[in-house]
Amino acid sequence: MLIKYCKLISTGQLVFSVNAEQPDAQVMASALSMEGVVEADVEIGTMNFDDFRDARKIWDLEHLSTEEKRKAEYPTIAELVVALYDTQDRAEIDKRRADVKKKYPKPS
Repeated sequence: MLIKYCKLISTGQLVFSVNAEQPDAQVMASALSMEGVVEADVEIGTMNFDDFRDARKIWDLEHLSTEEKRKAEYPTIAELVVALYDTQDRAEIDKRRADVKKKYPKPS
């Protein structure tokens, strides 16, 4: 599915997407309604929705702090509660947490 996107030129961040049929002027008006956005910093284009989603995920991962990256991959509260009562689940949770800590070490 083809979509229209709004990208901030200064940061490369894909801010939002809309139906490809929406006029550029309307997309620009939406972008300019966001705090701190100026017209000279807005790029409007079209791309496949799956490509947009993938590019947005990559940008988000590249710009998250170590703490945010860890939080995104740590076990959920529900998984932790189950692990309290199941030793096999506990071992898996401990391994996942160790893997995340190894993948995203705290900055020195």
